[in-house]
Amino acid sequence: MLELLVLLKTYISLGFPCMFHLLTGLYCPGCGGTRAVWFLLHGKIGTSIRYHPLVFYTALMTAVELGGYWLARRTGRPGLYLRRYELVVSAGVILVLVNWIFKNYMLIVRGIDLLQPVW
Repeated sequence: MLELLVLLKTYISLGFPCMFHLLTGLYCPGCGGTRAVWFLLHGKIGTSIRYHPLVFYTALMTAVELGGYWLARRTGRPGLYLRRYELVVSAGVILVLVNWIFKNYMLIVRGIDLLQPVW
């Protein structure tokens, strides 16, 4: 059992291979997400954003929404919790698309691989 856990930890620390990237040579919209989570959990916010900004954005928006909900419940003023779900999700989708286009532009046009490991 211990060997399985060590193997799983090693596999996760290397990142999961992206089949889209392996087949096309291009990045998929989620490429870099696993490493971004790893770096965010280890306090390296800048590196996390470099690998995939959606991870930090999701953590930040979750904290903002939970904070707004908590504040509304604590003060008894439900108007403080605005429930901006459509705006938050739309901004997240735009962030993913811009990130995807930028990373593939840098890879194809400039020849710069932004997802090279920085371990």
